[in-house]
Amino acid sequence: MSDNTEELLEVTDKSGKTIGIAPRAEIHGNPALIHRVVHVLVFNKKGALFLQKRSETKDVAPGKWDTSVGGHVSSGENLLEAAKREMEEELGISESRLEFLYSYIHTNPYETEIVHTYSCVYDGKISFNKEEIDEVRLWDFGEIKNHLGRDIFSDNFEHEITTYLNKPGQSLNR
Repeated sequence: MSDNTEELLEVTDKSGKTIGIAPRAEIHGNPALIHRVVHVLVFNKKGALFLQKRSETKDVAPGKWDTSVGGHVSSGENLLEAAKREMEEELGISESRLEFLYSYIHTNPYETEIVHTYSCVYDGKISFNKEEIDEVRLWDFGEIKNHLGRDIFSDNFEHEITTYLNKPGQSLNR
């Protein structure tokens, strides 16, 4: 999104029904305004998870390790389109089969999001957006579990990975 274009997001109720449209700048900082986001957990064939270290310039969780891919669902955009767009924008991944996993509400003092999470397996080249991301690397689940609660992950990722690990039937050995 260019700096001179105001990003418009759909404001939803807790069930995800659109009740209005507002600029991102109005939604961020107001946890009463719920908006939709997509996350993609990108695994390699060995089951390790790509995480991104957010740029220090981000307004949410600067410098924290975060979900492989995450972003807002633009007004009028469907969830799968948003997930594919964010994968290409953030990691340069244009071809991958996405599997829908689950949805949940994440709230903190800054914002409230309805998160729609997908996963995929990818072993190709990663070309990350250096304006938004400082680093991308693979983490195994033991390493992730050892770092939970130590203030290196975004609160959103901690919620995400806890949801993933507690999902019935979810296999850690991909």
